[in-house]
This record gives sequence, C-alpha cells and structure tokens, in this order.
Amino acid sequence: MTMTHHIPDSMLEYAWRVVVVGAGGTGSALLPNLARLHHAMLELGHPGGIECIVFDDDTVSETNVGRQGFYPNDVGQFKATLLVNRLNALMGTRWVAQTRRVASTDRLDCDLAVGCVDTRAARKAILGAVGRGSGGYYLDCGNETDKGQVILGQVGSKIAQRLPHVGDLFPDLVNPKGDTVDTAPSCSMADALRKQSLIINQAIGVQAFNLLWTLFRTGTLKYSGVFVNLEAGRTNPLPVDPAAWARFGYQPKQPAARRRAKKK
Repeated sequence: MTMTHHIPDSMLEYAWRVVVVGAGGTGSALLPNLARLHHAMLELGHPGGIECIVFDDDTVSETNVGRQGFYPNDVGQFKATLLVNRLNALMGTRWVAQTRRVASTDRLDCDLAVGCVDTRAARKAILGAVGRGSGGYYLDCGNETDKGQVILGQVGSKIAQRLPHVGDLFPDLVNPKGDTVDTAPSCSMADALRKQSLIINQAIGVQAFNLLWTLFRTGTLKYSGVFVNLEAGRTNPLPVDPAAWARFGYQPKQPAARRRAKKK
C-alpha cells in the first residue's frame, strides 16, 4: 500500500543545510536547479532557502566541455569553486566550495546530502559521513551509459519510519569491491560520448530537482525515487511502499516495542 512521506517540520522553519558531493556531469546539471529552488523557496515565504556546500577535488578538462556544465574558458579550474562562484554571482547566494572529496572519516551535519558520484566507495563515504553527523536525507544520483536512478532516503537510527536509502535497496551500489579501475582519461569528447549519453546527466538532474521541488512545495512525497531509461524512453517511480521496497530485498526494521511484544 502506497504511503505518504512528510517533510520534517523543522525544514520549513530554517534554511536547508545541503551538501552536494560531486560537481561533474550530474552535479553541474543539478546545482543551477538547486539555486533556482533556493530562489523559489524564498519567494514562497521560506525563511532561509538553501545553504549549500559543494565538494569536488576535480578540475575541468577539455572533454568535460559540452558534456558537463562547463565552457572552454573553464578548463583547468576547480569544478566546485567555479560553479559555486558563478552561482553566487548570478543568484546572490553565499554557497561554499570545498576542493576535496568527502572522506570516510568525515562528519556531515546537514539536512540533505546529495551524491553525484560515480563510485561505490564515494557513496559509502557519504552515507558514513551523514550517519556520523546529524543524520538526514541522502539523495543519490547515479547513472551509467543511458540509464540511471534517483533515490531519496534517510540516514539515522532515530528517524521513525524512515525512507530507505540507496544502500538499503541496492547494497551492491555501496560496496567498494564492485568498483572498476579506469584511470585513463577520454582522449576526446567524441570518445567520451561513445561511453555515455549526452543527455543522461541532465535527465538525472531534472528528476532529482523535481523530487526536491515536490517535497518542498507540497511537503509530501508519494514516491521517493525514479529510474530513468533513455534507450527505452521510460521513467519508473519508486513508490513509498513497503511492498515495493520488499521487491529489492529491504524490510523496514520494526520499532523496539513491537519486537519485544512479539517475543512475548
């Protein structure tokens, strides 16, 4: 049975503390939309909009131009710093860039962490950092050649009836053993495009944007994820439904009181 997820009341009372990890393909597509969401929230009476920190240790390469949100004059500059400075100048935000990765020992105190990363190790590090921090939402944005997923979940043992995160539903996606070693850069944009659709990052970014907009605008969600298949021209939602989660092998943990009652 499909349920309805409600945004915590506190997220309507102060600025959302958002951490975006990854400013490459999907990150550079999502960040301008996140700035638009910030502006819309303020216009609709939210008291603080979005306060954002962006993590990425990579610099813009020639093969990023055209495929990601960068231009020829951007080559050689840090992606996080470049995008944050650009958005701060255009939108009047005061966002912050960190030119490093999120480490496995970090602690993230935020309401929402967004992962725009392409390795399992990076996902695991983000989830661990959010768990060591205050807990909150984790929005995973992942993609392959022309397919991908956007999954909004929650991290934290004290959250009642929490949404399962990507690691709950797809444990393999947070297992670093599944990462392949590919350190050779693409020699040209044409070579990069043979490996990945020109559209997939924007498609994933739009779905993530829509999830966050719906969560803010209505305060509720009836679905917490979307699977995108560009080859088939299809998107499939992931409903907020334990039966749907069970198809991925996930069973919500029962409250302690109910577990004790069953033991008796």
